[in-house]
Amino acid sequence: MTEMLTGGELDVLTGDYLAELTMLILGRDRLKDPGLGYAKTFLRQLEKNLGHVHERGVRIVANAGGLNPEALADAVRELAERTGVPLRVAHVEGDSLPLPEGALTANAYLGGGGITKCLAAGADVVVTGRVTDAALVTGPAAWWFGWGPEEYDRLAGAVVAGHVLECGTQATGGNYAFFSDRSRPRDLRRPGFPLAEIHADGSSVITKHPGTGGYVDTGTVTAQLLYETGAPRYAGPDVTARLDTVHLAREGPDRVRISGVRGEAPPPTLKAGVTRVGGWRNEVTFVLTGLDIEAKAELVRAQLEDALSSAERRPAEVRWELVRTDRPDADTQERASALLRLVVRDPDPANVGRVISGAAIELALGSYPGFHVTAPPGKGTPYGVFEAAYVDAGEVKHVAVLPQGERVWVPPPARTRVLEPVGDAPSLPPAPTGPTRRAPIGLVAGARSGDKGGDANVGVWVRSDDAWRWLAHALTVDRFRELLPETANLPVTRHVLPNLRALNFVIEGLLGEGVASQARFDPQAKALGEWLRSRHIDIPEVLL
Repeated sequence: MTEMLTGGELDVLTGDYLAELTMLILGRDRLKDPGLGYAKTFLRQLEKNLGHVHERGVRIVANAGGLNPEALADAVRELAERTGVPLRVAHVEGDSLPLPEGALTANAYLGGGGITKCLAAGADVVVTGRVTDAALVTGPAAWWFGWGPEEYDRLAGAVVAGHVLECGTQATGGNYAFFSDRSRPRDLRRPGFPLAEIHADGSSVITKHPGTGGYVDTGTVTAQLLYETGAPRYAGPDVTARLDTVHLAREGPDRVRISGVRGEAPPPTLKAGVTRVGGWRNEVTFVLTGLDIEAKAELVRAQLEDALSSAERRPAEVRWELVRTDRPDADTQERASALLRLVVRDPDPANVGRVISGAAIELALGSYPGFHVTAPPGKGTPYGVFEAAYVDAGEVKHVAVLPQGERVWVPPPARTRVLEPVGDAPSLPPAPTGPTRRAPIGLVAGARSGDKGGDANVGVWVRSDDAWRWLAHALTVDRFRELLPETANLPVTRHVLPNLRALNFVIEGLLGEGVASQARFDPQAKALGEWLRSRHIDIPEVLL
């Protein structure tokens, strides 16, 4: 926050504090103390920067209110009074929904209308509960330019800018597939945060403060546009943005213009997120060193399975994974070792606690040679489940609570449009011909992957028209499944985005019940794209 406020010009500083997992964490906080349920980090950051906020006249818009935006707004007022900095504070509420049986939290994703009303009433700081990530940008943009709720193209442009900004330095070289490209040497030790210069027509320029690390180019922006998206119709409560209409152009060093974005009326329903405690889990990681790795794994697995079978109740789910990190004739003990991971789950904490830890430790003197574990097994911990649901927009009471305390209702959209598939992609250019070489797909293509509940997406893009001709034909759904065998038996949908030279694959159910359930080694599919880039495929030599 300090870097953004002091590094250069800024009108509005936004902050996205809410991930699906965060809502579960805040829900558990609120169980301990009903006065909590908001992101305390935001308060600590703001306390250090209140002087900068006031001196520079920057508006702050953040969804750090989480499950309790009113309490956070009160805490900000107390902070301002204690430090003697005059601030007008407003908040947005109404996202909280009736809790389904067994749920910990249930919240609708609101749009930017409440934020717009708070800023128009003179708020210096606006805190919200669950809004879409892009609403943190559509709300201020609509206030600044006076956009109406049906100026869809302008709002869609702001949604796209908001999506680029929402994960911070992922737009400025962080987590970037081509980070090792020596033709573009940049300092990536501490990438600067991205900025969006938004124009009245909804177009924008993505850049960053001068002198900061990292870089902004069409590749870094493309990567973030593909992150955690799916079909070309990107639905939100304010507008449905057409990702297949986005045009990117380099405008200068660290400047990328986004233009041409088309928008449509939003759908009649709002997405909602429901979290609950799904059960209890425990894990043990056995270290297997040196020779006979497979035999050692087979022995300890048989011993543990025998112990679990003789227990009063076997855990509902038992999963083993052998990770061959070992190397032959290794020069350090760690490099000579493999990891055997046991994960158990059950609705009853008693079935994943002493049953597992006792069985594992009691083997210490009677199992494979060199027996040890990475850490002593514990009692087991709760895991969460995220479920997506949809509610009628008219049933959600979106309210802006202005700095003076007035409560203003934000009406649902007057016009809506049910989401439909975009239809067939435009005719693809013919595939290139000529000799090929077997090589990692990542030598040509970048990728970024992420999670949406239990689903994952992998966006894949290339940097030239010739490479796009090849990628569009080569990376079919069938080939994708071959390259990533974990997806072979799951529904996979491919979306084509020619303007971005990109394909977006959505894999349903790969992540089980969401990140909080930790159903997979990489529970948010963060590295799924990098796994794809490491797989070998026949690539035209001209592209290599």
